[in-house]
Amino acid sequence: MMKYLFLSFLPADLSKAGMAEFQEKLRLQHETSMHKELEKLLTTAKGAEQEISKKDFEGFKNLFHRFLQVKGPSVKWDKIHKPPEDLIHPYDKIKAQGLPDSVAASLNKLVVVKLNGGLGTSMGCKGPKSVISVRNENTFLDLTVHQIEHLNKTFNVDVPLVLMNSFNTDEDTKKILQKYTHHRVHIHTFNQSRYPRINKESLLPVAKNLGMHSDHADAWYPPGHGDIYASFYNSGLLDQLIAEGKEYIFVSNIDNLGATVDLFILNHLMTQPKDKRCEFIMEVTDKTRADVKGGTLIQYDEKLRLLEIAQVPKAHVDEFKSVNKFKIFNTNNLWISLAAIKRLHEQNAMDMEIIVNPKTLDGGLNVIQLETAVGAAIKAFDNALGVNVPRSRFLPVKTSSDLLLVMSNLYSLDAGSLTMSKKREFPSTPHVKLGSSFTKVQDFLTRFESIPDMLELDHLTVSGDVTFGKNVSLKGTVIIIANHGDRIDIPAGAVLENKIVSGNLRILDH
Repeated sequence: MMKYLFLSFLPADLSKAGMAEFQEKLRLQHETSMHKELEKLLTTAKGAEQEISKKDFEGFKNLFHRFLQVKGPSVKWDKIHKPPEDLIHPYDKIKAQGLPDSVAASLNKLVVVKLNGGLGTSMGCKGPKSVISVRNENTFLDLTVHQIEHLNKTFNVDVPLVLMNSFNTDEDTKKILQKYTHHRVHIHTFNQSRYPRINKESLLPVAKNLGMHSDHADAWYPPGHGDIYASFYNSGLLDQLIAEGKEYIFVSNIDNLGATVDLFILNHLMTQPKDKRCEFIMEVTDKTRADVKGGTLIQYDEKLRLLEIAQVPKAHVDEFKSVNKFKIFNTNNLWISLAAIKRLHEQNAMDMEIIVNPKTLDGGLNVIQLETAVGAAIKAFDNALGVNVPRSRFLPVKTSSDLLLVMSNLYSLDAGSLTMSKKREFPSTPHVKLGSSFTKVQDFLTRFESIPDMLELDHLTVSGDVTFGKNVSLKGTVIIIANHGDRIDIPAGAVLENKIVSGNLRILDH
């Protein structure tokens, strides 16, 4: 995008050196204009709001400066290598090492951080995604609190929970947290930064003031989970936890129900040699054809590095998606040293690749958001490792299709953790594709009188106006398609095994 912007202004008779000088002047112009606009925005605020915005804008200026400096792709394809085997540790070997007699000392040095900045709008819900009910009327947040409380009670420890909220979720989340007052878990929150969306043509902020009223809210955005390092530091909470003797955080997305505290990985982290103390572990898992767009770990310039699909040159995208060449992907379950976060932030040494996210606002205005990913900082940390974990540690709920899986008898719930039923013969989950009639959670719930038995299911596709009665059983491959204008009611007690159902099937009340 920047390349075309420059070319549209370039005089035709410039030499190569003259072109470089012209582009540099243009970059400085854009940067100066942006800084002036940010200063104007700051004059519209007072007191605490102005101080918070000042810190946010410093981070944004740094990101914008690096964005203007970008010249070509962030990776050279011929420099990419498969990570050495000794830097990707198999989970089975870590588990085989066992645990010490007491894990309490290690747990007391741990903090659980959940990324809680997302809204439930993609699933048709209002408010934070973390308050959607996913199992036995428990929300994502309920399950997280139950898990950590169970740890604290079982081992008589104090593992705190930290939520990284965004300006979209902070107010609602804080109200909900009151219900956990008497649970045995200390809960802290801090806010992601708030950055201004950028007009794609002018490269200036869309915002006219710092207000967040409804007709102005889309001028702002939370800049991706890579912002955790700066916002955690700026909140003061990082220093507070270090002062309390905490050494590591376990970070994960709050909608990943497989991301529980794993004692074997924690022990592995804590028992690394002192001179090679590991500052960062990324959990990866084997890629399937459903994960071809997921970021992967590579060796680049003698460092472990996260490679995202957005960084891949177009000519190599198919190669990136190959399950044969890039066999693992990032689960975004990360174990990170608190002291290292403090050191690297103060040295301004994170250097995460910029993700340019184009959006079109409701009025039709084209904007861009500059974002970063938390895992992209792996290359800055000392003695970083990948751990190849079982697929069960990656159980995200992004859609109603995912929701059906976690609500079904494929999983049992114990102390806030979901585990695959022992009655399931295969360790893999069925492939489920629900059509647009099921997208919103409310619509999804009204279409199931009860969640079907899915223990022997391999594949389910449902499209159109379809409802399920009580105690339905699905086995093998089941495809149910109601064409436009048709409706299919699967009757109570029906057993569908390797079936295709189409046309019109109505169950009438009488």
